[in-house]
This record gives sequence, structure tokens and C-alpha cells, in this order.
Amino acid sequence: MNWLKLVPAWAWWLLALLIVGGVQQIRVGAGKLDALTARQELADFRLEVSERDRRVAAKTRTEEQRRQAVANEEGRKANERITDLEDRAVTAESRAVGLRGEIERLRAGHRATCDTITAQQRQAEASAVVVLGGLLEESDRMAGSLAEALGRSRIAGLACEATYTALTK
Repeated sequence: MNWLKLVPAWAWWLLALLIVGGVQQIRVGAGKLDALTARQELADFRLEVSERDRRVAAKTRTEEQRRQAVANEEGRKANERITDLEDRAVTAESRAVGLRGEIERLRAGHRATCDTITAQQRQAEASAVVVLGGLLEESDRMAGSLAEALGRSRIAGLACEATYTALTK
């Protein structure tokens, strides 16, 4: 232990300071290495997340486009059915106009033939023919409008159902 006394005290302090400084330098270097590793891992994680987000967005966009195409196709089909229904309604209305004309012709013919019948019989028969003719005309008009409304409603419901079925596959 004699040789230890040969080294001055300030040298021991300097040696201790150098050792502490060296240890601290090693710790700072290790911290910098850990920080660099953490930054790299964070950059890799961000890249992975952005790539996953891009894939999810592309998949979502594709699904949205598929659903929109299905909805557009079902809408087109429904519009075709409605157009067909409207064409049939126009045809039915023109036939109804012809039937109304025929009813009016029969009424006129009935009036002409009723001139020979007694007044009392003529009144009763004329009023019955007029009432029945009026009822027939009114029921024909209502049936046409109800049939058109029912057809539109049915087509809209079927289109909605087909769209839902196609989208839930």
C-alpha cells in the first residue's frame, strides 16, 4: 500500500473524475444508440401503419364502388319497370277512353229508344243506365290510378329489396 501514497491526492481525484466521465460518456452513447433505434422503430411503425391505412382505404373504396354499382343497376332496372308500367297505364287509359265512349254511345242509343216507352219507365231505366254508366266510369278511373300507384310501389319495394340483398352478400 505504500505505492498508493506515492500518487498525489489530486491525481486520485482526477482519476476518479476521468472514470466517472468515461462511464457517463458510455451511458450517453448507449442512450443515443437507444434513441436512434427507437426512432428507426417509430419510422418503421409509421410506415407500416400508413401502408395498412392505404390498403384499408383502397379496400373500402372498392367496396363502396361495388355497392354504388349495385345500387345504380337496381335503380336502372326499377326505372325501366316504371317506364314499362307508365306505358301500360297509357295504353289502359286509351282503352278506358274507348270504353267510356262506348258507354256514352249506349246511353245516347238508350235515350233514343226510350222515347217510345212510357214516361215513368223511361225515367227509371234512364236513371239506372246513367247511374251504372257513371259508376262504371268512376270505378274504371279509380282502378287505373290505383293500379299505377300499386305498380310503382311494388317496383320501388322490389328494387329496394334487390339492392339490400345484393349489398349484404
